[in-house]
Amino acid sequence: MIGVLSRREALDLAAEANLDLVEISPNAEPPVCKILDNGKYKYELQKKKAEAKKKQKIVEIKEIQIRPMIDDNDFDVKRRAAERFLKEGNKVKVTMRFRGREMSHQEIGMEVINRFKDAFEELAKIETAPRFEGKQMLMILAPKI
Repeated sequence: MIGVLSRREALDLAAEANLDLVEISPNAEPPVCKILDNGKYKYELQKKKAEAKKKQKIVEIKEIQIRPMIDDNDFDVKRRAAERFLKEGNKVKVTMRFRGREMSHQEIGMEVINRFKDAFEELAKIETAPRFEGKQMLMILAPKI
C-alpha cells in the first residue's frame, strides 16, 4: 500500500521496479492500480481458467426410445440403461414412439411411461413431465443430487 499518487509518480515507480502499472478498479475514486508483471498476471489468469474448465462436468442428454407394446424384458433392458446413464450424472430423455393404430391407444403408452417414471422415483427427478409432441411422448429425467 503506497497510498494516493499522481499518475506520473505511479508510472515512475513501476518503471523503477521493471514492472507494469495495471488499473484494477477504474470506477473507484481515485482509481485503484497495482504494480505487477502483467505478462505473469495474464498467464496465471489463463491457468486458473483452464483449471476451472478441466474440473467442470458436461451434462449430456442420453435418449432411451421405447414403444407402447414393449415386452417386460425389453423394458428392463431400457430401464437398466437409463439407470446407468443417471448414475453417470447424465440426463435421460425417454421417447415413446407411436406408429399407426397405436395412436388410438395412447393410454397404453401412458401406462408404460408411468411405469418407467415409477422405476426411477428414488434415483431421478422428473425435469419434464410426459407430454405429447406429434406422434411421440417425451419425458426428461435428471439425476438427483
